[in-house]
Amino acid sequence: MFVITADQKGSRTDVDRAGTGRDDLASRFEGRLVLPVDRTSGDELQALVADADTALDMALVLTRAGHWSVGLGIGTVRTPLPRATREATGPAFIAARDAVGAAKRSATRFALAVDPPAPPRPDGPGSDLPGSGLPGPDEVEALITLLLLARDRRTSRAGTSSTAWPTGARSGRSPPRSASRPRP
Repeated sequence: MFVITADQKGSRTDVDRAGTGRDDLASRFEGRLVLPVDRTSGDELQALVADADTALDMALVLTRAGHWSVGLGIGTVRTPLPRATREATGPAFIAARDAVGAAKRSATRFALAVDPPAPPRPDGPGSDLPGSGLPGPDEVEALITLLLLARDRRTSRAGTSSTAWPTGARSGRSPPRSASRPRP
């Protein structure tokens, strides 16, 4: 399972974004959530999803907004599931808490954690041993970080505010004309 925990940046000096953020995510990801998006700890949002595609989409939405530190936790969740996300528990939730703490120190305000931690790969740096062919959590986090940095650079070059909610291909909508590259 995938748990997304998002902590509002500067919540003591900024307007409260948790309520509207929760409602927007609930609407945008309707039918893709295991449990409803919940507001936790006053200025945090938490979501539980079952697939990596939805987890990535949600992380992209939240980081694009520019108001959130986003932690993505991957692991198991204790069952039976409660009715509310804030009442759920398990290793994925612990990983998400660790990840959001790391995200606050990250340039992209995103971090990923797995609980239990992934074992060291036998085909690590300098090894000639074949691996499973799948990237580990560190590689996935690095790829998402590169994606976020490239997106931020592209949107800043195009003059698009990085604080707007995304409307790109992953969200199923066409980007606004101002978000496309300038025509020659």
